[in-house]
Amino acid sequence: QVQLVESGGGLVQPGVSLRLSCAASTPIFRLNAVHWYRQAPGKQRDLVGGITNGGRTNYVDSVKGRFTISRDNAKNTIYLQMNSLKVEDTGVYYCNYDNFWGQGTQVTVSS
Repeated sequence: QVQLVESGGGLVQPGVSLRLSCAASTPIFRLNAVHWYRQAPGKQRDLVGGITNGGRTNYVDSVKGRFTISRDNAKNTIYLQMNSLKVEDTGVYYCNYDNFWGQGTQVTVSS
């Protein structure tokens, strides 16, 4: 059983940065890959990107160059650094490992 708890969401203006955190209940070095997803209002949940236990990352095209995923094994936490936020980045952001999901954190980008 793995528990994931996201935090760091909020209401921000376009162009600013925000960092989300995903705290895991188990040592994350044991997790081979952790992913971030987001769900915009009225839409399906979509992949944002992920990070392997070796630190390799991948991102969907819409966030490449703006978002960065990292992990701190000492804190059992995975981060999603989001820069140059756009209105279309609005949604609930979820952390995922295997079939385990966090409760999500809301990010709203609005002027």
